Amino acid sequence: MREQTLVEKLHECNQHKKRLVIAKKHLKDIMPLDIQSYSQLDEVQMSFVDQMVYRFSKLQDTMGEKIFKALLEFGGEDVKRMTFIDRLNRLEELELLYKDEWMQLRKLRNEIAHEYSFNQEEVVENINAVFRKSEDLLIIYEEIYNYCKEKFDFVKNSSLLETINK
Repeated sequence: MREQTLVEKLHECNQHKKRLVIAKKHLKDIMPLDIQSYSQLDEVQMSFVDQMVYRFSKLQDTMGEKIFKALLEFGGEDVKRMTFIDRLNRLEELELLYKDEWMQLRKLRNEIAHEYSFNQEEVVENINAVFRKSEDLLIIYEEIYNYCKEKFDFVKNSSLLETINK
């Protein structure tokens, strides 16, 4: 991966983070939901739910599919021979995340891909889980982002990232 590509992916994650935080801020007074409160959400509230779910999913995807590999690659690891679990194990060794926690976040992301199922109880449960677990995802992202800034001068000196992630 080129240096510029990692910077662009970090920038993308920063945008997901920003929108996720905004959505959560607008939802905090109505969370957690139950089936009745979910059925009474207005269009604006529902758009913030959609934004939260979407940004959670995109942040988790981009980190897992792009950032982790690039971070290890630029750190000198031979990632071509590493399975995804091997990458997570290495990131855990670097104290950037806990593999089991990441796998739970990934499982939740997979479950919310079916958010519009006919089972409203499941939908509400997944929305509440995203609201709660997004904090864990944001903390992991902060660790990854700060690690990249500390270890890679091209990230630290990037004008694309200098005003983002505040």
